[in-house]
Amino acid sequence: MDIPYIRGRVALQAHVGVPEGTVEEEYARNGFFGHYAHLYRREAPVNWTRIEGPLRPRAYDLNRLEAPAGGDLLAARRPVLANADVALHTATLTDEMPYFYRNADGDEVLFIHEGAGRIETDFGPLAYEPGDYILVPRGTVYRLAPTSATRFLTVEAFSEVSFPEKGMLGQHALFDPAVVKVPTPDEGSTAKPDANGEYELRIKRTGAVTRVFFAACPINTVGWKGTLTVMQLNVRDIRPVLSDRYHLPPSAHSTFVMRNAVICTFLPRPLENGDPRAMKVPFYHSNIDFDEVIFYHRGQFFSREGITAGMLTLHPLGIHHGPQPRAVGRTANVTHTDEVAVMLDTKNPLDVCAAADSVESVDYWKSWSPK
Repeated sequence: MDIPYIRGRVALQAHVGVPEGTVEEEYARNGFFGHYAHLYRREAPVNWTRIEGPLRPRAYDLNRLEAPAGGDLLAARRPVLANADVALHTATLTDEMPYFYRNADGDEVLFIHEGAGRIETDFGPLAYEPGDYILVPRGTVYRLAPTSATRFLTVEAFSEVSFPEKGMLGQHALFDPAVVKVPTPDEGSTAKPDANGEYELRIKRTGAVTRVFFAACPINTVGWKGTLTVMQLNVRDIRPVLSDRYHLPPSAHSTFVMRNAVICTFLPRPLENGDPRAMKVPFYHSNIDFDEVIFYHRGQFFSREGITAGMLTLHPLGIHHGPQPRAVGRTANVTHTDEVAVMLDTKNPLDVCAAADSVESVDYWKSWSPK
């Protein structure tokens, strides 16, 4: 156990009873699990007047990204952010995919933002709807068949994606494993052969696409068993952990883990109402070890100004962030959150792709101005 040093005016309990006239900043390693210091400042560390260079907080209105109508998944995908561990894409499909797809580069986590339909896989089909996460292991053949225009995010992970260990919370915390759905191969694909009487499978490996053609449908499984499969989890089945008297860190809301990255889900929950001194909004913190990305799915995003559903923010490692000034004031009489958002934290810096650059809200960093 590390014994903390205490100097000057501090709150003995983090995020509770911050000394009057100060703001609290969490300065920590390895997210919220490593060595830390809480700094109590007279001024918020985000009271900047100018930012020159690449580290400014960024917001992207993904609603403005143009996507071709149809069912061509690879043409519809728009890369947003990427590094050596993960790549984040957005796409909209209006029609059934005319081909099957296999990603040989990585696992995929699809988050359905809008629309409905079904995904056909080697393991069988699953119906999907807004709020669904669909985990597709590397090498799985799948095909999307929307029944309404489907807009979704894809986190492509170049490592195995799994659920986090829940430790002393127990295996039924956040979501019971029994709510996770897996496919049953009880019906075949609805895909039809092309004009040549063939079925096409596109395989992506090291970024290059190989097209393979079959005389019969490549999804032809009649049964399966084991521990590796496509999995589906809807956000309504996640029950967030909370504390009535202490603001828990984002890591308490982890949904998926992978090499050097984690996906968290922020959901409606009671705020910290049991102690009037407890902070209700995320504390200021230095992004020392993680880039932080949040996609806003629906609801009222009370800790952010000017953010609507379908937008995405990037707070790069190396610069502070935290609640915006007007957000702090709005929480005084608020007892619950009403938001659904997906967060991707990455240990290695993310590169911004051209598609995101084209829909950036360039003045987002100014939203921390007290004026």
